[in-house]
Amino acid sequence: MDERIVMVDSGTGLKLTEEQLDERSAVAAIRLRHAGVRAGDTVLICLPVGPDLLVATDAVIAAGGVVWPLPVHLDAPVLRDRIQKSRARVMISNVREALEAAEESRVRIVLSMADLSGDPAVLQRP
Repeated sequence: MDERIVMVDSGTGLKLTEEQLDERSAVAAIRLRHAGVRAGDTVLICLPVGPDLLVATDAVIAAGGVVWPLPVHLDAPVLRDRIQKSRARVMISNVREALEAAEESRVRIVLSMADLSGDPAVLQRP
């Protein structure tokens, strides 16, 4: 049986299957909950368009959070303004400008996609 492809990264050509998306999103959602994300929390996501953005978005929703997307191409003043207006305390990003803009905001938890990946068995240990 063919695996259903949900995304092809235009930069690398790598394909993300539905099963891979589900697995990566589940692991990331567990990590978000462990980091303190609760139902109704606004989570800023500033990532380039691609598989990581899709995984992060699914994970935030699975963790009960509300996704607040930030386009990566915004300049620093606009990023700072949008981050301030969001009143979010959590951000997923690896974009330097977004990380710097978050320093003067309510954001207290900053995660990269590397922080949200890993072996799900390790995450579920007591």
